[in-house]
Amino acid sequence: MLNENDDDNIAKAAHCLKALAHPLRIKIIAALRDGELSVQDLVEAVGTTQSNVSQHLTIMREKNILASRRDSTQVFYRVGDCKVMDLMAMTRNIFCERTP
Repeated sequence: MLNENDDDNIAKAAHCLKALAHPLRIKIIAALRDGELSVQDLVEAVGTTQSNVSQHLTIMREKNILASRRDSTQVFYRVGDCKVMDLMAMTRNIFCERTP
């Protein structure tokens, strides 16, 4: 848990959460839930252009949210830390699942 005097970690957390705060990025993370995918697979999964997906992948890779590997001419992406998937599951539970 962060405390109010932990400015460096608060700034780091805010920086990473900001990187996740885009609908397409959340969609990309959801597509990677079951394992790594190529850029082309991600394009098909999220339904937008390769250029658009690549821009968002770069942002998340720079923030260490995603990891990548190159295999010949293809680049494959995966979630860099399983805690990100835990965060996405918690986010879904808090904001998307409604209880009567």
